[in-house]
Amino acid sequence: MPVFPEEPEIHESLPGPGVPFPRESDAQALHATATGSAPATAPTTTAAPLPVPGPRPAPPRPAPPRADRPGPPRLIPKPGPAPRRPAPAPATSQVEVQRVAATPAQALERADDTVDRLLDSGRDPGDILVLTVGEAHPWQQHELSFGEERYWAQLTEGGDVFYADAALTRPIRREVVVLVVNGGSAVRAAEAYTAALGRAASLLVVCGEAGPAATAAVGAAPGRPVKA
Repeated sequence: MPVFPEEPEIHESLPGPGVPFPRESDAQALHATATGSAPATAPTTTAAPLPVPGPRPAPPRPAPPRADRPGPPRLIPKPGPAPRRPAPAPATSQVEVQRVAATPAQALERADDTVDRLLDSGRDPGDILVLTVGEAHPWQQHELSFGEERYWAQLTEGGDVFYADAALTRPIRREVVVLVVNGGSAVRAAEAYTAALGRAASLLVVCGEAGPAATAAVGAAPGRPVKA
């Protein structure tokens, strides 16, 4: 049989220069491999357990009522609805009423004089409305001669004195109303006075006799001059 030469025995030696010295853990691993035992592990540091909070304190109990301690405040009942204030007086009570004495035959002439005085005092023509109880005013008849469309257009434009019948149904309201009682019955004159009072914003001048209501109105004194 052939004889094999014996393998040289390898001895552990220190690492030469330039070779890093093996770490202790590497040496332990090599030793464990050679002996067949498990490598020793470094001891681990275990964190201390967190403290467990204790039970929460119970809320303080209300003290028992004492004889010298006042009880809960008494509830004051809410006040009831406030009393209603009286309604304001109608707007017609703020209208100044003046009366110019005249017979039915003189009413138109007195009304024209009243309009002239109002214009001379600085009133704008578009602020004046003349209403007749009896026959239509000559200026109304003149405007109607051009047709009703042109007649009512003058009212819409509002740039001049407007003449109309006291029984008109259109909603017309101007600063000054001149009521001409130049005919008609006493009942119609009284109705015309009530309607004219509602159409005047500040001043109503009654030329003629319009019944007891017009005579008893505040400021309706016969012959009183017309103010602007």
